Amino acid sequence: MNKNQAKRASLQRRKRRVRAKVFGTAERPRLSVHRTNAHIYAQVIDDKDGKTICSASTLSPEFKETGKIGSNKEAAEFVGKLVGERAVAKGVTEVTFDRGGFIYHGRVQALADGARAAGLKF
Repeated sequence: MNKNQAKRASLQRRKRRVRAKVFGTAERPRLSVHRTNAHIYAQVIDDKDGKTICSASTLSPEFKETGKIGSNKEAAEFVGKLVGERAVAKGVTEVTFDRGGFIYHGRVQALADGARAAGLKF
C-alpha cells in the first residue's frame, strides 16, 4: 500500500466512525461535508428517506459569480451560508453535523460557522 492509498484508507475509517454515530431524520437532517484540494461540498440529507434536501458547493453558479477560488476558508464560509439559506428556505432549522472524517478545523470549521450564521442550529 503506497502513501496515498494509506491516507485514503485512513479517511474512510474515520468517515465510518463518524457515520456510525450520526444519522439524519426528517426533523433533524444531516449536514454532510466533503472537501477536496480544489473544492468543498455540503449537503443536507434525510437518511430515513434517503433524500437530499438541499446542497451547495464551490461549483454552484452562485459561488462562481463571486469570482472567488474554491479552496480557502472564505469560500467554505460562503458555501456554508449558501447551504444554510437553502435549508432554512426548505423549512430545516436544526441539523446534525457530519464532518465526513475530516478534522473539524480550517475549511470544515469555516463551513460550519457559515451555516450557523445562516440560521442552522447544531
